[in-house]
Amino acid sequence: MLYVVGTPIGNLQDMTFRAVEILQSVDLIAAEDTRHTGKLLQHFQIKTPQVSYHKHNHDQRLPELLNRLGQGNTIALVTDAGMPGISDPGYKLVKAVIEEGISVMPIPGATAGITALSAAGLPTDRFVFEGFLPTKGQSRKKRLDSLKGEPRTLILYEGPHRVLNTLRDLANCLGENRRIVLARELTKLHEEFWRGTIG
Repeated sequence: MLYVVGTPIGNLQDMTFRAVEILQSVDLIAAEDTRHTGKLLQHFQIKTPQVSYHKHNHDQRLPELLNRLGQGNTIALVTDAGMPGISDPGYKLVKAVIEEGISVMPIPGATAGITALSAAGLPTDRFVFEGFLPTKGQSRKKRLDSLKGEPRTLILYEGPHRVLNTLRDLANCLGENRRIVLARELTKLHEEFWRGTIG
């Protein structure tokens, strides 16, 4: 069984009892960054061994994880923050596990996009999740062009050093009067929301 385990996006008190129980009981944890996850495990006094699993070692690590699951081992997949597979390569492991006929069970936790949306004051009945936009070139332009005229609420992730450029690009694409909410440091001491228009 592969467990897809949500971890806190900032505040450790958001870790669920069920997530702690699963991380304590599995044979192995596949973590995006074992150092980061190690701090989480130490906080909750979890001694389960870890291996790294991320976009740079997916091809090498996948056969090992599938082999262990095929032998009956239980594995928890975690990311540094939030739900694995949401804007990270965890979905590739989940897809491969499903193709092998092995069960996958989600253990829900916070996700930054949905957490921000819940407090944004924007329509939540229909929305589009875009994750991270490509950083440059034709792929970025093509993705932005595909959003032109999109009436639904858009959820995007962006690094702090690219926010201004992305706002300029979105203004060109969606118009300066489009309502926008920027959320940062969610669930942390210095959580902030900025609400207004793009322009």
